[in-house]
Amino acid sequence: MSEPVPHAPPLYRAIQALLRVSVGAFFRRVEITGLGNIPSDGCGLIVSWHPNGLVDPGLILTQFPRQVVFGARDGLFKVPLLGFVLRRLGTVPIYRAVDSDAGDPASRRAANRKSLDALAREVARGSFSALFPEGISHDAPHLTEIKRGAARLYYRARQLRGDRDPPVILPVGLHYDKKQVFRSNALVAFHPPIELPFVLDVTPSDREDEDVERERVKQLTALIEVSLREVVHATDDWELHDLMQRTRRLVRAERAARAGADPGATSMGERVLGFARVRTGYYILAARNPEVVARLRARVTEYDADLRALGLEDYELDRDPKLLSPWLALLLLLQMIAVFLLLPPVILFGLLVNLPTALLLRGFASLGAKLEKDEATIKLLLGTALFPATWIAAGVAAARLHVHVHALYPAVPDAPVLVGFATALLAGLGGMAAVRYVRVAGETARAVRVRLTRRQRWVAVKRLRLERRRLCEAIEALIEGVALPGVITPDGRVRDEPTTT
Repeated sequence: MSEPVPHAPPLYRAIQALLRVSVGAFFRRVEITGLGNIPSDGCGLIVSWHPNGLVDPGLILTQFPRQVVFGARDGLFKVPLLGFVLRRLGTVPIYRAVDSDAGDPASRRAANRKSLDALAREVARGSFSALFPEGISHDAPHLTEIKRGAARLYYRARQLRGDRDPPVILPVGLHYDKKQVFRSNALVAFHPPIELPFVLDVTPSDREDEDVERERVKQLTALIEVSLREVVHATDDWELHDLMQRTRRLVRAERAARAGADPGATSMGERVLGFARVRTGYYILAARNPEVVARLRARVTEYDADLRALGLEDYELDRDPKLLSPWLALLLLLQMIAVFLLLPPVILFGLLVNLPTALLLRGFASLGAKLEKDEATIKLLLGTALFPATWIAAGVAAARLHVHVHALYPAVPDAPVLVGFATALLAGLGGMAAVRYVRVAGETARAVRVRLTRRQRWVAVKRLRLERRRLCEAIEALIEGVALPGVITPDGRVRDEPTTT
C-alpha cells in the first residue's frame, strides 16, 4: 500500500504560482526532463549544484511536481520580503557552525543539528527536501566543496522513518545558456535516484559509534559529489567549458551540412545532451591519449578564434540565415492586414513606459551583484516588483490625467478607472510585445550582417568550412567505439537513447 503524499497548503500553492509567473517572465523557455524519475510517493532529498543564486531554488520549487521543503542559510531570513516568503514556504533555517562567531563551538553545532532535525522530520513525514550541498552559490563551471549536511540529513531522516521505505536521493541538473540574461533559456533535469552500495544502504542506530557514523557520512558525501559532477557536467575551467561548447556546435553544424538539413533552433535539452557527449568523450580520450587530444584542442581553439573574428556561428558557414523570423513575419502580416496603425504605437508605448524601469533594473543588478551569479537573482526579485508597479503607476497617471481632461472637456466620458486599467494593461502587453519585437529585429539585423560577411569574406568562410569538416572527421575517428550518452539522428541531432520496457 502506497504512502499518502502530503498536500501543499493553499499559501504554498499561491506563492508557487506567483513564482512561476516570475520565472516564466524572466526565462524565455524552461525545459524539463526526467519527470519520470521522480517517485510518485515516498520521500527524499533533492540535491543540486548552486550556480545561480536564488534562481536555483526558484526553478526547483516551480518545476518539481510535489511540495518541496527547503533548507536555507539563517541569514537569508533577515532579508526583507525574502524572509517572509521563505517562512510562508515552510523553509527551515540552517544554522551553520562556520557562519557565526557567536557562542561556543558546541552551541553552534547544536543549533546546526537542531535545524537538520527539523528538516529530517519533514522528510520522514513523506516530503521532499531540496538542498544545495555546496552551501554557497558561485560562478565556477564545477562544484565547490561539498558539505556533509545532505548525507547527515539523509541518515537522520532514515532513522525517523523507522520501518517505512527509506528516502531517496534525487540529483538534479540545473543548466543555463546565459544565466544572468533576461529572456534566456534554462533546463531542469531530474535524474534517477542515486543507487547506494550495500555498506551505505543502512539505517543507523541511535547508539552507533561516532567514528562509524562519521565515516559513513563521509562516503555518502563523496558519492553525492560524484553523482552531481556528472549530472551538472562539471569542467575544470571556463576555457575548457567554452571549447567543449564550440566542439558541440561545430559537430552539430557539420553533421547537418552532410545531411543537407537545416540545423534550425536547438533546444536546451539537445544542447545539454550534446555537451554531455563532448565532455564524456574528452575526459575518456584525454586519459587514453593526452597528446592527440591536446593537439586537437589547439586546432579547435584556433578555429574558434577565427570564427569569432568573423562574427559568425558554425551553421552560418553553410547558408545565409533567413532575413525574416516567423515572429517578425507574423507581426508584419498583422500590420498589413488589421493593425497597421495600432501595433506600432502599442510597441512604442510599451517601450516608453518600460524602458526606464528596465534600465534602472539593469543598473541595480550591475551595482548590487558582487558576482555574475547574483545578477539574475536581483533582476528576478526586483523585476517582479518594479514592472507591475510601473504598469500600475502608468495607469494611475492616466486616470488622473483623464480626470483633468474631463473637467476641461465635459463631453469626454467620465471613466478614469477604465482609462487607468486600460493604460496599465497596455503598458504590460506593450512591454511584452516590445521585448519580442526588439529580439526579432535584432535577429534580422544579424542576418543582414552575416549575409554581407559571407559575401565579402568568402575565402575565409570556405577555409573555415573545410577546417570544420576536418575537425569533425578527426573527432569522429577518435570517439569510434567510445560509449557516449544519447544517439545521433540522420539529420545530425542528438536525442536521448530510447528506453525499453
